[in-house]
Amino acid sequence: MTGQAKPIRWGILSTAKIGVEKFIPAIGRSQTGTTTAIASRGLDRAKSVASDLGIPKAYGSYEDLLADPDIDAIYNPLPNHLHVPLTIQAVEAGKHVLCEKPVALNAEEARQLLALPKDRLVAEGFMVRAHPQWIRAREIIRSGELGELRAIQSFFSYFNADPDNIRNMPDIGGGALLDIGCYPMVAARYFFEAEPKRALSMIDRDPVMKTDRLSSGILAFGDGRRLDFTVSTQMVPYQRVNLYGTKKRLEIVIPFNAPQQEAAVIRLDDGSILGDGAATSETIAASDQYAELVDTFGRSILGEIKLPYGPEDAVQNMAILDALFASEKTDGWVTIG
Repeated sequence: MTGQAKPIRWGILSTAKIGVEKFIPAIGRSQTGTTTAIASRGLDRAKSVASDLGIPKAYGSYEDLLADPDIDAIYNPLPNHLHVPLTIQAVEAGKHVLCEKPVALNAEEARQLLALPKDRLVAEGFMVRAHPQWIRAREIIRSGELGELRAIQSFFSYFNADPDNIRNMPDIGGGALLDIGCYPMVAARYFFEAEPKRALSMIDRDPVMKTDRLSSGILAFGDGRRLDFTVSTQMVPYQRVNLYGTKKRLEIVIPFNAPQQEAAVIRLDDGSILGDGAATSETIAASDQYAELVDTFGRSILGEIKLPYGPEDAVQNMAILDALFASEKTDGWVTIG
């Protein structure tokens, strides 16, 4: 839309790092959106960020931003326990909402979003599904080149042992499963194009903070298909997704935090030479998955496309997470939903 005004005016709830460093710059690079306002619990902080990023308006409360008639859509990157309450307030104020993951603390809370007016769009912000490398990987799967996709393995980890960090506060939704465990399960749903039926987990909790710091899980999709994954908030940073078919293996090298505006790499391997000797690489053109997400949501608001993933999808994500936590308590398989 070079030379044209971008039609979707965004308001940002809070000065959270992901918004400031990832989402707001992505809005600027998008084809459909512009950042109109930002809010913080302190007006000085909001003004400082607005000045740094060239945002026209700054508010000292979330309510003031939601009352602004010049805002069409809200990005909600608040701590997890505030996702549903502020999303509801935003929709009641007439705004569309793209909410950071996880959309809620559990499926019961998430189901409140299903009762919201349908003329306002609500979606969970999984930017990975908008990245061209995920789209290309699914094209390869659909083509049959892998044969029958039967197993997906994923690992995702970082190290953060700061008790004052919101990711390490269990009462407001901290821990590995809620923060990053949702990514492997979304990957499996996306690539299998199916829903899991049962879940099994093994969870290790920090003895002081009580958050799950090392969590592994298996999701059974039926017909022998499965995801097995491990996520951790206290291990060496690493991430990978491997998709195993009857003919070939597909590997996404940086599946979740693909660098913005940089090329990505996926690999195909027919296993004819062990040790990746037969692997071939495909370079995916430089992209910004957050800008792609902004445009997907923006075009859905404009009625150009149907919203690919709405609140029903977000509720299903939480139902799977609920089952994984329930498995920790029962020490066995749990039926999902």
